[in-house]
Amino acid sequence: MPRVLVIEDDPDLGRILKASLERAGFPARWERNGVAGLTALREDPPDLLVLDLGLPDLDGDEILARVRATGDVPVLILTATRDLERKVTLLREGADDYLEKPFHPEELFARLEALWRRKVAGRRYRVGGLLVDREAQRAFFGERPLALSPTELELLALLARRPGRVFSREEIVAAVWPGDPPRSNALEVHMAKLRAKLARAGARGYLRTVRGHGYALVEPRE
Repeated sequence: MPRVLVIEDDPDLGRILKASLERAGFPARWERNGVAGLTALREDPPDLLVLDLGLPDLDGDEILARVRATGDVPVLILTATRDLERKVTLLREGADDYLEKPFHPEELFARLEALWRRKVAGRRYRVGGLLVDREAQRAFFGERPLALSPTELELLALLARRPGRVFSREEIVAAVWPGDPPRSNALEVHMAKLRAKLARAGARGYLRTVRGHGYALVEPRE
């Protein structure tokens, strides 16, 4: 079962959620504020995140933005609002689902299971002739497998999740080396090796450096 991180400041609800999730078979961790939640996300990334918006230290929207800038963990928002416009905004900002308080635990479990099914099904990223299969930990150009190191595969998968989006150096380092920043030029060295391997496989022009901004994966125009 997927591991769930709950960020919820209400101690009674937090304890109930953790115990209920574990009884239902979800290994669960509970943090009661945003700073501790972000630390848990960085040090022990979960498979699913349950995020309360009304936290005492960091705004839930800020946490959502940080999560979306560095990873693709599915996020289910807990909210007391019934404002449709607010819910639509949350979804557009990167939330995968939301649940109004109060709610029944069975509905929470069902929504988390649905999010997990979608994530597992979506672990294959295709950009033109490139295919990154996170489940199999392999990448291909056409029918040809690419001989990538684990770090190169992580870099390619990160960029392939959002084709055309320019990822800053800081975003890439935070996503690929969480909590353990590499030496100053490690990212550039890995990107150079990745670019060379893609070129040898015939995938020239896919990895683009945007000077002063970062890196992007694009499908080259003919």
